[in-house]
Amino acid sequence: MCSPRILKKPTSAGVVLLITGLLLCLSNAYAQPFKLMRFDEDYSYLKDSSRNWYRQFKFVPLSPDGNIYASFGGEARAEFVAFNNEDWGRMGIGHNNFLLQRYDLHTDVHFGNRFRVFGQIRSALENGRKTGPRPIDEDKLNIQNLFADVVAVKEAKTSLTFRLGRQELDYGSGRLISVREGPNARLYFTGAKAMLVKQNLRLDAFVMMADTVNPGAFDNKPSKQANLWGGYGTLIIPRSGNIDFYYVGIRRDTSVFEAGAAKETRHTIGGRFWRYGGGFIYNLEGAYQFGTFGTGRISAWTGSADIGYFFENAPLKPSINLRHDYISGDANPGDNRLETFNPIYPKGGYFGFNPQIGPVNLIDIHPYATIKAGKQVTVQGDVVFNWRYSLNDGVYRPSGTFNMPGETSRKRYIGTAYLLSAVWQINSFLSLNQGIQYFSTGSFVHDVIPNPHDGLFINTRIAFKF
Repeated sequence: MCSPRILKKPTSAGVVLLITGLLLCLSNAYAQPFKLMRFDEDYSYLKDSSRNWYRQFKFVPLSPDGNIYASFGGEARAEFVAFNNEDWGRMGIGHNNFLLQRYDLHTDVHFGNRFRVFGQIRSALENGRKTGPRPIDEDKLNIQNLFADVVAVKEAKTSLTFRLGRQELDYGSGRLISVREGPNARLYFTGAKAMLVKQNLRLDAFVMMADTVNPGAFDNKPSKQANLWGGYGTLIIPRSGNIDFYYVGIRRDTSVFEAGAAKETRHTIGGRFWRYGGGFIYNLEGAYQFGTFGTGRISAWTGSADIGYFFENAPLKPSINLRHDYISGDANPGDNRLETFNPIYPKGGYFGFNPQIGPVNLIDIHPYATIKAGKQVTVQGDVVFNWRYSLNDGVYRPSGTFNMPGETSRKRYIGTAYLLSAVWQINSFLSLNQGIQYFSTGSFVHDVIPNPHDGLFINTRIAFKF
């Protein structure tokens, strides 16, 4: 029997050490692969199985027949970041080393197979950053998920579920709506969602409110109005690929682009054709946006092609990919027509694990390759070449927010990012990520920033899930 030593004076670092020590106890316990969205995990299969102490924790019967049961889980994550010349030296920060931590606990209670309640509390902390935490770094304590599911239809190949409350969303490749797993603070929304599953088809429809996130404890402010709505569908075609199709609408009181700041109502329609697995792999996606920005109109678009091959039977199981993105920017800021694409709620690491450029007004060419260095280690190398799509629009952050104006420069090339990362899945519960990125500044950066500097980013992240 394991008896881990209890710390008399718990600290953040001490908690991480304590959890790491528990690995010796967990090494003989079974865990299914943990999912990106923890509420998607299903432990009902443990009802009629023999259970060790860990399985008893994952399936706790609350009724004699076991039809009412609870499941518990959580995560502890620590990341050390060394950042040199953030924003290519524009802020004059130089070295900026800091620590990020994230902790969460969740409970999933099922009342038969028609009703459930899922709750999750999360803490995201930042220590040591010279300019203080960014919005993606810190939210000291918040309720990340708290929703109820009602299953209205449950048949052999068809189900219809309604979800009401605070919840995370993640769709497709994360171009428009992502839970934002890479940054320290994940996204959440409050609202209602309907989910239909019928054989190879899945359809979601949702209406959501996005909170204003503040760094303190339980101090996030609800928007009190629906500002995200839409639908997302996926059709699985066996042996032929898969098709996603979607519509997403947003309303924001103030959005900022190089063209100015104004109220924005934007609609996005798009589709995706994709296939992962062994052999030929691809991910093709396109979207068009329309709506209003202040008194003007919106007309923006994006297109992406990611094509590669996975040699699943070769030594080291290598894969090679070439990705190419076109993302529109505003051609003429004064024509009352906004052509800047809005990525809405994008994945923070869409162009690498800590990109310096967001998916707005951008053309990129992105070759990358992965290998399996043993059964539990994956290594990936990337090179990303970045240009501005429009010379009359600027550069935006990974979140899609406006960063630097560009109308005064006739230079197009932003720079080249070189990335190398490794993921070691130590066991079912513990993983270690290591990454390094070097950004070589291009002619545009040299044109708009006096005395610019190349950027260097190094991170080490350890994560424990149970």
